Amino acid sequence: MQNTVLSGGGVAVITGAALGIGRAMAHRFVADGMRVALLDVDAAGLSEAAASLGDRAITCVTDVSDADALAAARARIRDRWDEAPAVLVNNAVTRLGRGMDAPLEDWRRALDINIMGVVNGVQTFLPDMQAAGAPGLIVNVGSKQGITNPPGHTVYNMAKAAVRTYTECLEHDLRQIAGRPVQAHLLVPGWTTTGTSEHKPGAWLPEQTVDYMISALKRGSFYIICPDDEVSTDEDKARIAWAAGDILEDRPPLSRWHPDWARVYREA
Repeated sequence: MQNTVLSGGGVAVITGAALGIGRAMAHRFVADGMRVALLDVDAAGLSEAAASLGDRAITCVTDVSDADALAAARARIRDRWDEAPAVLVNNAVTRLGRGMDAPLEDWRRALDINIMGVVNGVQTFLPDMQAAGAPGLIVNVGSKQGITNPPGHTVYNMAKAAVRTYTECLEHDLRQIAGRPVQAHLLVPGWTTTGTSEHKPGAWLPEQTVDYMISALKRGSFYIICPDDEVSTDEDKARIAWAAGDILEDRPPLSRWHPDWARVYREA
């Protein structure tokens, strides 16, 4: 099914599309014959991202934390192409807020974008995708920090952990629908150069992450956990297994960084 969706010339809706992974997805989807709707709060970035995509792209300046703004984007997309999306990518994100003592306004804004932005995206576009009765894909972008929970990033970690749980539940619910036309997937990038950040050795470029995602989607993978040039797939698996082991073995939470357990982890 995924091959048909990704090469069928349908519409892809991408949030957080002005820069980084979202922009790279837009260019890849267009190269593969799709049309794309690029959503972001960054009007200038959207214009730049769409500049080389011609009439196969439209832009919508959209704050994903605002359900009404997403509804307006949906109407604009329907006016342009009069069809439901074949692909929805909920990629918009903010890293506003860090530790436990982050200001409450940072907490609220970060959770509104990083969690409710995903929920709003699904609730806005999934009904049309289901009504169309055609195969469709939803890709929600998570983070390894939402799985292994490294210290010092409480706001972001919590939000991305919620995205993982939400997407797991979403895919389970979609599996119960007869014919199951729409599937959900969780993209978990590795260290990727995004935004305007300087590219550093060890990081992947956004295009590498998108290439990995496309291959995984075509295999039908739900968990798309990307390596990078510093952390291999085997090391990712070891870190994820250790994090789960904190529960199973009754270790302190985040024991990988606990002085009594750090050496045990390194020698495991």
